Amino acid sequence: MQALQIHGENGSLGDATLVNNNNVDVQSSPDANSNDTDAKLVSNEEADFYFENSRLDRDKMYSQMLEVYQKMYEGETTPMEQKTMAVTEIAKINSTRNAIMICENLIKTKGIKDLVIFVNDTQISVVVDEEELATEKIAQIQNIISREMNALVENIHISCK
Repeated sequence: MQALQIHGENGSLGDATLVNNNNVDVQSSPDANSNDTDAKLVSNEEADFYFENSRLDRDKMYSQMLEVYQKMYEGETTPMEQKTMAVTEIAKINSTRNAIMICENLIKTKGIKDLVIFVNDTQISVVVDEEELATEKIAQIQNIISREMNALVENIHISCK
């Protein structure tokens, strides 16, 4: 999972750096006493861990961005133009977060076990907890995201975890 880290002082918008939050080192070794059920259980736990942590990292990133823009807006010395931009960005972030939540919930109603959605400007990446997806499921996911996020289908990228 990659996240945007914002650096700045005194509530000012600083440099943004893309960082990798994959600090988990999962090692597995075959055990003579293990069976397929154990392997499947570990696999499901890792998948749950991935989706839950990805959503938490994504939400943390949005919260940090909102905090920066809120401080910018509240700054006494912040020029009106920057305050206006901060309000616009706050509204955009909140709209994106809401659309992501709606999409994830609607897609789950279509029989997808779990998923996480990442938005990067106009590109939307969807990672689903499925071995593979039928063409019909792909079309359903694209339709939901296109409708709820006003996205072009060619900008929606779906992958299986």
